[in-house]
Amino acid sequence: MIEVKIIADSISPAGKRLTTMQLKYPRFLLAQLNTHRVFSRSTASSRAIPTLKLLEQVELEPVLPEFWGKNQAGMQAESEIDPAEIEAALQIWQQAAQSAANHVRELLKYGVHKQLVNRLLEPFLHAQTVVTATEWDNFFQLRCHHDSQPEMQVLVCAMRDAMNASKPEETIYHLPYITQDDKDWADRRVRHGYEWYDLLAPMSAARCARVSYLKHDGQKADVQSDLKLAGKLESAGHWSCFEHQAKALRSPEERSGNFFGWEQHRQVIDKGNRN
Repeated sequence: MIEVKIIADSISPAGKRLTTMQLKYPRFLLAQLNTHRVFSRSTASSRAIPTLKLLEQVELEPVLPEFWGKNQAGMQAESEIDPAEIEAALQIWQQAAQSAANHVRELLKYGVHKQLVNRLLEPFLHAQTVVTATEWDNFFQLRCHHDSQPEMQVLVCAMRDAMNASKPEETIYHLPYITQDDKDWADRRVRHGYEWYDLLAPMSAARCARVSYLKHDGQKADVQSDLKLAGKLESAGHWSCFEHQAKALRSPEERSGNFFGWEQHRQVIDKGNRN
């Protein structure tokens, strides 16, 4: 199942749009998504998620092909195999997923760590990715195209449609996963000398690192755990989750990291650590 959700959609006073999406898609597409350098990305690691949760995903909702292409020379399949063959192929694919799950359960009996056994499940897993960018047109042109892999076409066309349906909010701050309650909390802290954006940006980064507002155990994040995680990530040099937050710049042409028209929070952190 492919899912696309707009998490934050902002437009600066200078007219530059910055959009964050949360994606669910076949994990085998991750390498293709990672080739686009204009994106800031945070993807849930299969090393971080408990094996039993991944086993549940594989056994109840394994990744299935969108298009059962018929074998031929070249990178693209122009036609599908026959309907009866699709039914047989689907059963074989599902058997392969169950076989992988069975082998993982066997390895767990020997105490093998999740960072290893979880890898056997990856062909049948969905990935969860937060992606943020100001530049989208070339990506849509390349990937929402019949030459792209069918599953990639479905994902990227859904991303394009979601952007077209979304109305960006004019603002000077872009803060994915930050709620109105979070903003009210920050407003109260500002009265005691704290900077509003500097309070909320680390919370947003922590939630992007988790690839949602929820922890892997399904519980909502809280302020203290967010700030603790953000501090741990920053001190360890894991700065990619700080790429999703930004302040509007005066010029839509001014660049910060891989953004145009917005100052990326990672660049501020990076500069601070070099001083």
